[in-house]
Amino acid sequence: MILSNPQATDSILVVEGLNDRHVIRHLCERADPGLTFGIHDYEGIENVINRIRAYVNSPDRPAVGFVLDADEDPIRTWGRVAGQVRSVVPGIPLSVGPDPNGVVIPANPAVGSPRIGVWLMPDNTTEGELENFVADMIPAGDSVWPLAQQYIDGIPPVDRKFADNKTLRAQIHAWLATREDPRQMGLAIRTRDLTVNNPLSQTFLRWLSRLFA
Repeated sequence: MILSNPQATDSILVVEGLNDRHVIRHLCERADPGLTFGIHDYEGIENVINRIRAYVNSPDRPAVGFVLDADEDPIRTWGRVAGQVRSVVPGIPLSVGPDPNGVVIPANPAVGSPRIGVWLMPDNTTEGELENFVADMIPAGDSVWPLAQQYIDGIPPVDRKFADNKTLRAQIHAWLATREDPRQMGLAIRTRDLTVNNPLSQTFLRWLSRLFA
């Protein structure tokens, strides 16, 4: 159950924006409704990183998780997150890079830190963002997906209103526009246009379960 009004004693997931919030909410409600936590979104990676220390320094919360885009360099993004965690929990043993299965750090009663989780979209190892995660949810063998990609790729650069690094986002929304009832990414999970049985979604759900169960 995703808490609509999480309190200071509830587990919380901190994400970059509304799209992350909606995708994760609908994924959990469809695939693992037994998980209970709230979601806070902060409109951008810098806003999330700037709040890590405050959330880690929350002894009343059982667990807190952070979902951020890896962007162009997952190791660098992980290093920024790890540095914020270490500033609150000195000496905590953290790996050089993120765990491919998602990071879960046990609670530390000595310093009052909750269980801490970190997931870098899409898969903790490659560069990318939420849209890469969602693209993996498009059913295997879908005949329209390559056509949506070709359509976006065929738009002349002079006519493109999106940045080069947002091409995948445009492709996904072109694909969503072909559904019987076009929807946003999160709602497309609820209506089963997007699958939740793909390995990446299942790995993400297992990470959430380890963090919040």
